[in-house]
Amino acid sequence: MKKDAKIYIAGHRGMVGSALVRRLKDLGYNNLIYRTFGELDLRRQEDVERFFEEEKPDYVFLAAAKVGGIHANDTYPAEFIYDNLMIEANIIHSAYKNNIKKLLFLGSSCIYPKFAEQPMKEEYLLTGALEPTNEAYAIAKITGIELCKFYRKQYGCDFISAMPTNLYGINDNFDLETSHVMPALIRKFHEAKINGEEEVVMWGTGKPKREFLYVDDLADACIHLMNNYSGKIHVNIGTGEDIEIRELAQIIKEVVGYEGKIVNDLSKPDGTPRKLLDVFRLHSSGWKHSIELADGIKKVYEWYVENEK
Repeated sequence: MKKDAKIYIAGHRGMVGSALVRRLKDLGYNNLIYRTFGELDLRRQEDVERFFEEEKPDYVFLAAAKVGGIHANDTYPAEFIYDNLMIEANIIHSAYKNNIKKLLFLGSSCIYPKFAEQPMKEEYLLTGALEPTNEAYAIAKITGIELCKFYRKQYGCDFISAMPTNLYGINDNFDLETSHVMPALIRKFHEAKINGEEEVVMWGTGKPKREFLYVDDLADACIHLMNNYSGKIHVNIGTGEDIEIRELAQIIKEVVGYEGKIVNDLSKPDGTPRKLLDVFRLHSSGWKHSIELADGIKKVYEWYVENEK
């Protein structure tokens, strides 16, 4: 991408989109375009097509999505599948119609089978049953990958897909009803510390293992792929390392400075036992993460304390 190329970041206010904007600006890209939800509802095909016809972007980072943790995915599955299907279909089709140079679609590691062999290779997609609690979201994201693949096959579009592992960072969602495990635990430990509570309740057994990637590393990886990769298969983005949720809770507890105890609520689901990505393809392309977990958590907690209100 040339520095003056017109680049559209869909979902620029979200955690991933805002990280992409920061990183692109840091690298000297000076012609970025985006719209708020109030200005452009990506679920409306006519509006999306009009936007692309008027703006004619050269490149598209498709980071817009309806996202949430186990509770949100399990409670609102129809919203998760509908919103995400409409967003990705409208943008991908409009990108094709307006002959953009390249598009990168962002999926999620939940696309892989619940009991996939670990670490999960890109080739494991569609080889087994999905985790039921986020099946609707996963199906939508799988569809996005397949859209990119088939538009490439039929029309020759340079549309690629990237599958990030569990993400965290500034501008994350800290709402306990809809957030992922990392921000939920940060908020729980912080509020328990401030309120002098003796215990923090953690969902499930804490035994499932998860891989975490700082969102600024993801943004850097996406730009790397946009500039260096044009394959038809999607690319996993992660660290290649994972940790038990109970170990994660201990790290967050120490970072926050909370001195109470952790109690497990065994009535709540654990979710998928393990989700570790095989990142050989990404590492072979010349990219590796730079922000380690404990350092990233410190950055996020400092940001949260400054912005919690």
